[in-house]
Amino acid sequence: MENQTHIPGFILLGLSDDKNIQMFCFVLFLFCFVALLVGNILILISIFCSPLSQQPMYYFLCHLSFMDICYTSSVTPRLIDGLLEGTKTISYGYCMLQVFTMHFFGCIEVFIITAMAFDRYVAICKPLHYMLIMNRTKCHLLVFAAWVGGAAHSFPQLCMTIRLHFCDSVEIDHYFCDIFPLLRIACTDTYITGILVVANSGIITLVTFVVLSISYAIILFNLRHHSAEGRRKALSTCGSHITVVILFFGPAISSYLRPPVTFPEDKVTALFYTIIAPMFNPLICTLRNTEMKSAMRKVWCSALFSKQAEG
Repeated sequence: MENQTHIPGFILLGLSDDKNIQMFCFVLFLFCFVALLVGNILILISIFCSPLSQQPMYYFLCHLSFMDICYTSSVTPRLIDGLLEGTKTISYGYCMLQVFTMHFFGCIEVFIITAMAFDRYVAICKPLHYMLIMNRTKCHLLVFAAWVGGAAHSFPQLCMTIRLHFCDSVEIDHYFCDIFPLLRIACTDTYITGILVVANSGIITLVTFVVLSISYAIILFNLRHHSAEGRRKALSTCGSHITVVILFFGPAISSYLRPPVTFPEDKVTALFYTIIAPMFNPLICTLRNTEMKSAMRKVWCSALFSKQAEG
């Protein structure tokens, strides 16, 4: 048996061998990646340059936008480059880095979404104590806890992956390095590792989704006591958050909360939580948010007028 450190790299089989499909996917995912970058950068600049940065909800939205960029950047650039150049090889070190960064930033994003749900719960169910509970110090602590949780999740995942042994088979039937596809080509007994991966990734994702579902159910129940205008505004914000939760957690749960086996459909499912859901997050979070749209108009119109005045 040859140790994994002697393996120079792996071969990512990607989405398809058909050149036409590869070119179509290249154009599609390049557009998605550029849209994601532009959308999230617009959100970050608009919030930082407006009074919204002082509000907890938009503080968490900034961190969510930043995590969307980091999370998708751990996978998408390599996918786009492979589709354009036809490069399928990936070094062992880059593969391990991809495993770590995807789980690290992905888990932080999960906990930030949870913090956003907690923020909405306090705002709607305990409005008189909102500023006391959601002060800036506690917001910083929640984000710090999200980063600690991401590290606590991703480092064990990386350690389990590094300990795997690979023999002759180095072909990964996926478009990025993840633990389940690597378990499939490992030449040692991976039963215990598979169980640990499911317990780490699958259970965390499921428990977080259940907590979020209960939180939003309580929020919607408490809206009975609000005015019609208050209900409309709260439903608009919570509806956006619930859409983000479903788009991200649905595919993630189906991918990780199951026995450690791989299917051809996994690549399509992974596209939703690695590219599609992060791309739609900026649109979902701003489309029905009048405060966000107003802030974006003020910031960018002011910048445009200033530039014209200088000219």
